[in-house]
Amino acid sequence: MPSVFVQGRPVDSYPRLAPEARRGRVRRITEVGEEVLHKPCRDVTEFGPDLAALIDDMFLTMYTADGAGLAANQVGVDLRLFVYDCPDDEGVRHVGHIVNPVLKPLDAAHRRLLDEGEGCLSVPGATMDVPRPDRAVVHGYDRDGEPLVIEGTGYFARCLEHETDHVNGQVYLDRLSGRERKDALRQMADRREAVFARRAANIAALSG
Repeated sequence: MPSVFVQGRPVDSYPRLAPEARRGRVRRITEVGEEVLHKPCRDVTEFGPDLAALIDDMFLTMYTADGAGLAANQVGVDLRLFVYDCPDDEGVRHVGHIVNPVLKPLDAAHRRLLDEGEGCLSVPGATMDVPRPDRAVVHGYDRDGEPLVIEGTGYFARCLEHETDHVNGQVYLDRLSGRERKDALRQMADRREAVFARRAANIAALSG
């Protein structure tokens, strides 16, 4: 089994950071409560240099925040797009982006729910158990408008599901009970300052 898949295809080797990040600039990450996170995003209809530059920025922003995935509305852009650099449960690394993602419904016989810890860069510092299917299939396009199908299992499936939720205007807090949501927001209030200090240190390290 290859150890890295890029855009769903196996590669022999890959750098620690996706090459896109070297071309990008860090953008501010939106936080829960901001309108752009809580409404469905618009379809991408123009494929070109502006879209490519946004993807570059999203990769660098994701890395500086220690993330495994990042959707466009998490940098304030109302478009259906996300990037990812995420391992699955077997330790295989998956790197890429997907435009206009659609999560394929899976028959219950071909999946099981895993109730495991989940966090979000837009809910800084909070981690809660969220039940999600252990397998995901996402259809979409790459930055050039070519059709793309990405499949994931385990933690990578959770990433694909989480990021697709984002472009549909949902954060993972929406999948929690009222009590759990309050717990997550308390965690965010307690840990947010430390999270932002770590992000600032990461930005400085990557800039140095």
